[in-house]
Amino acid sequence: MSTLLYYLKKLIPEFVLRAVLPVYHYLLSFAGAVRYGFPSRHITVIGVTGTKGKSSVVEIIGAIFEAAGKRTALAGTIRFKIGDQSRPNLYKMTMPGRFFMQKFLRKAVDEHCDIAVIEMTSQGVMQYRHKWIDLDALIFTNISPEHIESHGSFENYLSAKLALARLLEHSRKRPRRVIANTDDEHGKDFLAADVEEKIPYSLKDLDLHTLTGDGASIVIDGMTIRTPLMGLFNVYNMLAAIACTRAFGVSLKTIEKALVALPPIAGRVEKFESPKGAQKQVTAVVDYAHTTDSLTQFYTAFEKDRKICILGNTGGGRDIWKRPEMGRIAAEHCDHVILTNEDPYDEDPAAIIQAMADGIEDKTRLSIIMDRREAIRTALRRAPDRSFVLISGKGTDPYIMGPRNTKEPWSDAQVVQEEMAKLFGEESGSTP
Repeated sequence: MSTLLYYLKKLIPEFVLRAVLPVYHYLLSFAGAVRYGFPSRHITVIGVTGTKGKSSVVEIIGAIFEAAGKRTALAGTIRFKIGDQSRPNLYKMTMPGRFFMQKFLRKAVDEHCDIAVIEMTSQGVMQYRHKWIDLDALIFTNISPEHIESHGSFENYLSAKLALARLLEHSRKRPRRVIANTDDEHGKDFLAADVEEKIPYSLKDLDLHTLTGDGASIVIDGMTIRTPLMGLFNVYNMLAAIACTRAFGVSLKTIEKALVALPPIAGRVEKFESPKGAQKQVTAVVDYAHTTDSLTQFYTAFEKDRKICILGNTGGGRDIWKRPEMGRIAAEHCDHVILTNEDPYDEDPAAIIQAMADGIEDKTRLSIIMDRREAIRTALRRAPDRSFVLISGKGTDPYIMGPRNTKEPWSDAQVVQEEMAKLFGEESGSTP
């Protein structure tokens, strides 16, 4: 959101904005499609939606298709990639507006990409950024309460997600495919879409799955696939990608080749190790986990490890209900909890942190350090040998958002590496 739009929203009565903005966004979306010649009609487009896992699924699908010899375009929270060119998403929006999605797809077509894989969000639906995109397939990962303030209720949030299933129904592509996680109770709602192919996926599809401290191993159709992706949530992400790419004709052998060689996904359980030979071995892990469920799953992936957890996962003006719950979850799973500033926007950051602290009964295991860099530095210093520092909430988010829409450039990954270098006297890098 631009600074001008920020002030306009402050000056114009809310009831006027509610009436005018939907029309504005709808017309803007249509104008973008016309301006760029309805590019989605000329490329295979796969949409990915859900509360969690979207970014990882996009990246995994991209890696698999590239292993199959396809030229891909990827758009999501982490980055925008077209062919061999990639740049980080610095917009603080998964689906940027002002013609962005149509322009992205046009460039993907012009660069001779075979497939575009895009994250599609409920916020994007609210602003009609999904309109005029003809989908070949839609993947549903899962859904849990999120963005309740902006949507008004969980039912409205779910309805915004299901609007993407209707978008798929209206696509002129054939065949249209919906791929849905049936271990989530709302998977059936997406599979009810009137399309040619309905593809469910579930943990039951696996002969076996094993989680380890450095990845996961799955057995599907008799084939064992070992991958550096950690946690049960990533098993689900892989299942979504496998179900999708197989539906498009990629062999299981090619999928196995891609998953074994998968590079670290930026900001998604991204590890940074202290140098070998340092006075202590510490692993810092940066992750985007920002819902109660994703935070629980993130911590569970390191359940047997000693860990200091840094979080401030409740941005200003949103999801106020979850603040004490996030604190409670951290206290339940972590040896020590450091609460820190994240994206307060126009709220008092100290009040946000206090609400999180209210969910932590044992205050002896709690520290409050408002400066996020100092919080990371302190955690690395305090961390015992062979322990973990888990840093959640921002992932690859490029800014800390403050009052009046101000932005402080930020990177959890970069700060971790800088502070590790200072502490251990040598640069530390991301590990698979």
